[in-house]
Amino acid sequence: METKEEILRIIDVLNDTYESEEAWYGPSVVEALRDVTPKMAELRLSTNTHSIAEIVYHMTTWRIFAVRKIQGDAEFDIKTQDKDWKKFPIVDEFEWEAIQMELSLSQEELVSELEKIESDSFLEEFVPGRDYSYYTMIHGVIQHDVYHAGQIGLIKKAVKGMRLDEDDNYGAFDDRSDFDQGSEYY
Repeated sequence: METKEEILRIIDVLNDTYESEEAWYGPSVVEALRDVTPKMAELRLSTNTHSIAEIVYHMTTWRIFAVRKIQGDAEFDIKTQDKDWKKFPIVDEFEWEAIQMELSLSQEELVSELEKIESDSFLEEFVPGRDYSYYTMIHGVIQHDVYHAGQIGLIKKAVKGMRLDEDDNYGAFDDRSDFDQGSEYY
């Protein structure tokens, strides 16, 4: 009889990375997003960085990719920039809630698909259309979460350090801002 002990361990790590309050490396994804406001979510620290909203969308996109591949969809792929890194110039309360809900639903769907797998041997199979195994792909989602949770944390710290007025719309942070002009923030 085949076992699925490794799959169950992977599910635990995937869940810990996503929502644990005791992840050993630092904040889980849910913890990192906990106090992000819609205005913070739309902010870009510079013109060549992503916003928190874009990062969350990107994380959701790759969870959906993993789900579709686990389901055996050899044709599914992420081929356009908009499918991978959708732009969110303005994020209101409703949109921010929707972006976060889509991430949560993609997490639930990924875990559900993994729970359906009956044997650890599945992890050794190659992902349709790719040159890596399901084991590598699923661990990639976990590593991806840790990486982006760290980015979100850095963006939050930077935004809070900007000392923006309450009425500020947290628009794009310009690299030529007061920081280059001897401002009070030094």
